Amino acid sequence: MNGMQGVTHESQANLPIHRGWQDRRVLLVPVSLLAALALWELAARLGNFPTFILPSPGMVWARLVQVLEDGTLERHFLFTLAEVLTGLALGAIAATSLGYLLAKSLPLERLLSPYIVASQSVPIVAIAPLLVIWFGPGPLSKVLICALIVFFPMLVNTVVGLRSVEEDLRDLMRSLRATRWQTFRLLEAPGALPVFLGGLRIGATLAVIGAVVGEFVGADRGLGFLINRARGQYDTALVFVAVLSLVAMAMSLYGLVVLVEANLLSWRERPR
Repeated sequence: MNGMQGVTHESQANLPIHRGWQDRRVLLVPVSLLAALALWELAARLGNFPTFILPSPGMVWARLVQVLEDGTLERHFLFTLAEVLTGLALGAIAATSLGYLLAKSLPLERLLSPYIVASQSVPIVAIAPLLVIWFGPGPLSKVLICALIVFFPMLVNTVVGLRSVEEDLRDLMRSLRATRWQTFRLLEAPGALPVFLGGLRIGATLAVIGAVVGEFVGADRGLGFLINRARGQYDTALVFVAVLSLVAMAMSLYGLVVLVEANLLSWRERPR
């Protein structure tokens, strides 16, 4: 009993230290961001760089306000976001469907794996011009590029997640005479969900890259198009604005997946 009280008192004593460390971690991001902005401003002032080489943070902020007021940034941002979300959904559905079949059939995996792996050896930058030629410079080619770049990591994570389910649990489901749908819904889907959501995190950021690559090749809208246009006009401040918008988009999608993961996997025991 005295030992338990000692552990309790020790834990309570360490609690303020733990909370203090958490508070410092919360402050770490804004402090590091302010330090990066200060270094950027210092480099722009002391380096005497032309504005088309390195604009100051103030110039980038002024350009951001300008394109927000005239609606330019919102229009291109929403267009790229629609391509990313559509391509991510298409790639995730295709990868999950094929991944389930591969996880269930070893002969099918041996048959298709060489082709799937070989398709990933070709950089998406090399495929993007072909897709733009075949499907036109519209949103369809960008959606397909996003789906292709998302497909492989999500396919692998789906197969790994389904095969990570313990065989003893599968035997238990068979002994209970569970149907294939019941086995998938009650055992395989919850068991594979952590690995699948890990792949979705990667796919959410890769989809942004795919959309920009497609817009670089050929587009008349989107953040990639905006970067191309600003680069041709030596409007480097606008390039910074578009790049930072892409970063915000990728981080928001990643954070959204993390939030979904926290809600769907709340049943798991968290480590202390």
